[in-house]
Amino acid sequence: MLFYGLFFLTLPLSNDRNNETMREVNPQETPRSRQFEIWKNAPNPMLTFVKRLDVTLLIRISKRKHLKFNMLLCYCIGKAALEQKEFYLLPVGDKLMQFDKIAINSQVMNHAGDVSSCDIEFSGDFESYCRDYMAYTSAVAKSCVDRDMSNECMVIGTSAVIDTELEYGGGMYSGIFNNPFIIWGRYARCWFKYYLNISFQFHHTQMDGAHAARFLERVQREIDNLKI
Repeated sequence: MLFYGLFFLTLPLSNDRNNETMREVNPQETPRSRQFEIWKNAPNPMLTFVKRLDVTLLIRISKRKHLKFNMLLCYCIGKAALEQKEFYLLPVGDKLMQFDKIAINSQVMNHAGDVSSCDIEFSGDFESYCRDYMAYTSAVAKSCVDRDMSNECMVIGTSAVIDTELEYGGGMYSGIFNNPFIIWGRYARCWFKYYLNISFQFHHTQMDGAHAARFLERVQREIDNLKI
């Protein structure tokens, strides 16, 4: 992921667990009871959808406002997920967990030349997310210490592979990490517009294809309607 600009804040990197909001729920008392039973022992319960996004507006805002493109895209992803109830349930091991909050994860190139993981809680407020993104990704890059909020928030993983354009990215299932995950490469220009393929991987217990499709449509609408 690219990092640029001169905006740094000093914020604590502690993973405070005093306000944990992950709790076990009875699958039979949720709308995902049937899917939980069907997919809990499946060899690979993950699905991957691919969508081409028109990111022309994000490019323009990024250049005009000197804001990171990946931060803007993560913000739109968070906004699209925030009001969709499927993102607040997640299978963890053989249990179904309920969350009150979501977070967006970013993969950060750290000062050692490796990749560190940075979870950032998402409330929908642009200014606070921009501030937290800049502060925490910079701090994680410097410290080489992951920032983990998985006990507090349902984390949406993201990864930007900017070295090349990608048509598709997926197939990552370890049996441990069931979180939704979005990966993209470098955006491409076609005439006067910019396009970006994103791959969205999700656990079938968490949502069905129709839910995932609606989420991807919301991401595009959030991009189209973004005003900074």
